[in-house]
Amino acid sequence: MPVNSKTDMNIVTKFTIASHEGIETLSMLTRELAREKFSALLETPVIDTYIDQYFNRKTLVDEINSMSNEWLTVYVNDHPAGYAKITSKGKAPLLLEHKRVVRIAEFGILKKYPEHEVRNALFEKCLSVCKRREGIWVNEYPESPVIDFFESKGFLKQPESCQLEELPLASVCLVYINDATKK
Repeated sequence: MPVNSKTDMNIVTKFTIASHEGIETLSMLTRELAREKFSALLETPVIDTYIDQYFNRKTLVDEINSMSNEWLTVYVNDHPAGYAKITSKGKAPLLLEHKRVVRIAEFGILKKYPEHEVRNALFEKCLSVCKRREGIWVNEYPESPVIDFFESKGFLKQPESCQLEELPLASVCLVYINDATKK
């Protein structure tokens, strides 16, 4: 449920573990967000296959327990509002070759939580998790509303064209160079 004022919001971002509650929360969020994000771009059977393949219970447990991943959930007044998956998996863009890097592979907030503070809370936790890395990259589909958000936070679009690994959509690659690691 949307919140009417900033004073009504209690926003907390937590690491997600493979407990019953953590799996149920991520299962709900991943499914709802996949439908919100892709329903205007892909046919329902394609979205259903994507959800069944990448967000089923077994896959979620395996992904949460993988040492390559960190999953974060943002809550508004104790209600799950969004999540992020940070991973060391994937082929980094050319700009980041030979650097210690990480990828924000998933980042989404449910439409019913449009407040900037919710998105910022999840993003700030992502940056905190990634602070020891030299770079961060994100692949998003070109119509994604989070592209402008990431650009406003210092991520730069890359000239190389990418394909989303899991879906038949083009993608935009964004890179953030963490100058704080050079100190």
